[in-house]
Amino acid sequence: MTVLIAGAGPTGLTVAIDLARRGIAVRLIDKATEFFNGSRGDGLQPRTLEVFDDLGVIDEILRQGRSLPTMKIYLDGTPVDERRMAPILEPTPDIPYPNAWMLGQSRTEKILRDKLAEYGVQVELDTAIVGFTQDSDSVTAELSTGEMVEAQYLVGADGGRSFVRKHLGIAFEGTTDESIRTLLGDVAADGLNHDSGYWFAGKDNPMSGIALTPLAGGDQFQFGAPLDSDDADTSLEGLQALVDRYAGPGVAKLRDLTWSTVWRPNVRLAERFRVGRVFIAGDAAHVHPPTGGQGLNTGVQDAYNLGWKLADGREEVLATYETERRTNAARVLGISGDLMQKHVDGDESAMERGENTRQLDVSCRDLSDTRAITSGDRAPDAPLVDASGNKLRLFDLFRGPHTTLLRFSPTTPSTDEHTVDIGRDGSAAYTSPAAFTHYHAQDGGEILVRSDGYLA
Repeated sequence: MTVLIAGAGPTGLTVAIDLARRGIAVRLIDKATEFFNGSRGDGLQPRTLEVFDDLGVIDEILRQGRSLPTMKIYLDGTPVDERRMAPILEPTPDIPYPNAWMLGQSRTEKILRDKLAEYGVQVELDTAIVGFTQDSDSVTAELSTGEMVEAQYLVGADGGRSFVRKHLGIAFEGTTDESIRTLLGDVAADGLNHDSGYWFAGKDNPMSGIALTPLAGGDQFQFGAPLDSDDADTSLEGLQALVDRYAGPGVAKLRDLTWSTVWRPNVRLAERFRVGRVFIAGDAAHVHPPTGGQGLNTGVQDAYNLGWKLADGREEVLATYETERRTNAARVLGISGDLMQKHVDGDESAMERGENTRQLDVSCRDLSDTRAITSGDRAPDAPLVDASGNKLRLFDLFRGPHTTLLRFSPTTPSTDEHTVDIGRDGSAAYTSPAAFTHYHAQDGGEILVRSDGYLA
């Protein structure tokens, strides 16, 4: 089987890695002539960190990134407060990555490309999909290089202007607010402490100002400032003028601008996520305002949901992709949209990301099922001790493209590689009262965990 993926951002890369590690042939193409270099989606939520743990890239993500910084608030040039966008939480037995993590999107993509290369797959740049047809057995795609490619499935992870979505005729419902425009960029700033973030504004309008958030892996900040006219100077000089306006002349000297753009609030959701053998994911299926840091994360989790289902190939499994992911995308769009409106309204709580942005509560469950833990819920982590006394985690046993069967205090031992026998007193291969607690398990009970970390 071959899967063709259009778009080599975080979503397309995640689909490709998940398929490649299952031995599925993958081609990953992107119309760009060179890889993106910029921060853009720089906030990785806890659930995405769990996905990256399973894909085998978490160590590099943590090594290269950083925690959310403290933001120093200046009004009319005077320091008035310090805040975090979210409180720092301690890891718990069921949630090993409780906090969001900061890493520029281009660095995240590089880590994912390196992992994909371990499976012998490279991104094909300067290669766009320009047309495709499908029948009951395959998809035939025409590439900008003139090549015709036949694949069993096509995944459109090609962004908000997705050719794949448009070619399918899928409506992309929502709004773009042209009245709100923000200048974004990545730039170094001499005179500022790179360990902290900064918010510069005036006392008369403290919610309208300029943000400088430190980026990991260098001395750059992500720059964000509102535009109050139709003219947008995205040059280094333009950014410097805004810094001088909000922070005061001489406070910070900008240099090394590597990326800049004008952003407008865009909130859209595709009417469908699938037509036949063609699927859309990430920004091709939903676009978010940056408030709450949801866009990249939702796309990665689309991909993580889709990968194992494409490998499975059964229609009853493939049909659940749209049901599970479109429902979640609609919910997350509501969260980020509400936060965006708070910001527009001048609500200071918009500067703080709440519990519901971590995406740990994302569920595929039947909402009519009121049991404490049931099919479709996220499978929590828990500490274990094996028969030799070694400490490990359930996530260590889940890691990989397999499903995992958890058996609690079984009467006979299992010989299956991916069946985990858990006992309360060490009589089974693993012992962990915490596992019983977090899964609300009973002696003799069994729970099947899907390869994407949800209960089957």
